[in-house]
Order: sequence, then structure tokens, then C-alpha cells
Amino acid sequence: MNACGLIVEYNPFHNGHVYHIEEARKQSGADCMIAVMSGNFLQRGEPAVIDKFHRASAALQTGIDIILELPYIYAVQHSDLFADGAVKTLSEAGVSSICFGSESGSISNFKTSYYYFKEKESEFKITLKQFLDQGLSYPEASKRAYQHIGLTDKNMDLSKPNNILGYSYVKAIMENNLDIAPLTIQRTNNDFHDQTIASEIASATSIRKEMLKNDSLTSEIKSTMPEETAKQLMLYKDKASVWHAWENYFPILSYRVMTMSANEIAAIQDVEEGLENRILKTVHHATSFYDWVEAIKTKRYTWTRIQRIFVHILTNTKKADLSEIPIQTVPYVRVLGMTQRGREYLNRQKKLMNVPLVSKLTRRQPSVLSIEEKAAHAYYSILPSRKRNLLFKQELQTPIIQK
Repeated sequence: MNACGLIVEYNPFHNGHVYHIEEARKQSGADCMIAVMSGNFLQRGEPAVIDKFHRASAALQTGIDIILELPYIYAVQHSDLFADGAVKTLSEAGVSSICFGSESGSISNFKTSYYYFKEKESEFKITLKQFLDQGLSYPEASKRAYQHIGLTDKNMDLSKPNNILGYSYVKAIMENNLDIAPLTIQRTNNDFHDQTIASEIASATSIRKEMLKNDSLTSEIKSTMPEETAKQLMLYKDKASVWHAWENYFPILSYRVMTMSANEIAAIQDVEEGLENRILKTVHHATSFYDWVEAIKTKRYTWTRIQRIFVHILTNTKKADLSEIPIQTVPYVRVLGMTQRGREYLNRQKKLMNVPLVSKLTRRQPSVLSIEEKAAHAYYSILPSRKRNLLFKQELQTPIIQK
């Protein structure tokens, strides 16, 4: 059985994702569609609006055969580490291709850019360091370094968010010498960070913004997503009484920081160059999550970087914890859900895997999987205890089987 991999967040699953699945199936000719999906916290350092299990259920009803969880240690990271973990997870799952959306829409541009970059890599690194030394953030410094070596032209603009991720996927495939064909489709009708819904193909950002503003699913919002997504969004809200957003976590996060020392914050993943002092200094004056990030943000530390740090503070993820990440492969592959076709595929593929195939949290689990348990507790921490315990139990159950 031929499998195609997708790297996703589905926050929430919408019509653009349906188009992605259909086009990926056409391009790859795959029998089985496998998505590796971020868990409850996402790459840009945000809580997902609904948990990973309800997002997985929506996707399994709408064209995906297997949902794998991208481990937290990769999911809440910069694009290169995010891509490396996702690509290696899909490699263990045996995919023959990976298809991603991009502003470029041409896989040859990505391959050409990779080979060109390898020729200019030493020049890129020198230029990147120069821009970082000037106090620029890593994304801005990278953008200018790519521009310096000629990788921001109209054929491959590495200042665009999906091109950046796509390039990271291609780089991960090439540098790990994986037998996987990269494929891409052009994003249609919207930009990644569009703030307003303009058509039935809308950005996840605009959909979330309207959901949280209205605290309901209007007809306009429903028009952007499959019926099953709307069902899962409402089902989760009935259970949890909330769609998750950073402001919900502000009281817990600020309390946690107020009870930490500067040394304890300095030990948290991604905290560097005395940023712990800035975090401690601003917490006592912040009146909202938004205001707090604005007070901390600098040219060097972007909004996204600060959000990721705050996720790591919530989950108490330290630099030492991530030093245990295996370099050559992922530590395990975790299944969140599957269809009957996906089940048949995994029954064959699991015999070929080099790492454990995990279906749930257990008492005896590796330390890297224990990080997932902390992340789950942190995610549900804003809920009343009864609801929190009910939703956490999903972590201890077998994967979703979509019939």
C-alpha cells in the first residue's frame, strides 16, 4: 500500500485542508493518507483551539487515514526542528512521498534552492551571524541572509511562511538521505496569516479569530469547514465549555512566573541572554497576555519566540529535557487515530519500524513521552477539575478508530 504524508496542525481542520488532501492524493497516487499533527500546543507557541483528539476525529472523517502525533519536543520549535521531527516521523511510518502547501507551488524551485543553498551555505552562516549580532531576531536575520545569497526572488521567496516550512521539509528529506519524494501544491485564495474570512477557502488564523470573537460558529465560519469540523468544535466546547486561547492561560502563567526564580526561568527551553529578567520584571505590570508579550517583545525576541517560551514555562520544559532528543531518528511514533484502511496499513508497517509504535500514555514510558503528559496537563489546566480529568483520560485510551 502506497502512503503519502502530510505535516499539519488542523487548528481547525477547514476546506483548504480538504483541498490539500485531495491534491496530495492526486499527485502522489497514494492509497493511504497519513498526517503527522502537532498536539495540543503548536509550532508558533499557541494552544490549539480544541484538543488533538477532536481535531484528529474531524480529519479522519474527511480523508485522512492515519493521524500521528508530532512529539512536543519537535512541535513547539523553530521551523527546522519542527520539520526534522515531522519528516522523520513520516519516514518511520513508511511514506513514499510528502506533500505540502506553498506560495511557490513548484517542487523544482525547492530542490534547486536547496542545492544552491548548499553551495552558498558558508556565506549564509557568516551573514546570518552578522545580522544576529546586530540584534535581529532569527527569522528576520535568516530572511536577510537568504536575500543576501539570492534566495528571496519570485521563484523561491524564503520570506513567505509556507515556503520557509516547505524548504525545511525538503532540506530534512535531503540531508537525512530519505527515500521520500517531496511534492507541493500552491496555496489558493488566502495567505497563511489572513485576518478576515473572504471566501470558503479561508486561513485558519481568520477562522479562529472569528470563532473566538463570536464565541460561536456563525454561518460564515461554518462555510469554511467540513460539517464534521463544526461538529467536533461544538462537541469539544460542550465538554470543556471553552475554545482555547492564550488569554485563558494568563492567570496560571503569570502565577507560575511569579513563583519562579530567575535561575529557574533561565533553565527553561529557549530562554537566553538574560531574558528571564525581562520576564520577571514585566509580569507584575501585565494585565493581559497580549500586554505582557508586547512588554517583553524586542527586535531579537519575536512574538512567536516569546509564545514558545511561555508554552515551555507552562509545561516546565527545560533545556536539559530537550538535550535527550535523539539526533538520528524520532524516539517513537504515536498513533492518535486511524480508519480501517489506516489500521491495515499500520499492521504491516509496524514490523518495519525502527522505533516503538505508541498508542497511549502508560506508567512505564520513556522520559520524552512523559513530556507529552505534562503538556496535556498544562493544556487542560484552565478547565474545572471534573472536565479536566475527563478530557485527560483520552491520553490513556487506545487510538480513535474511524469506521
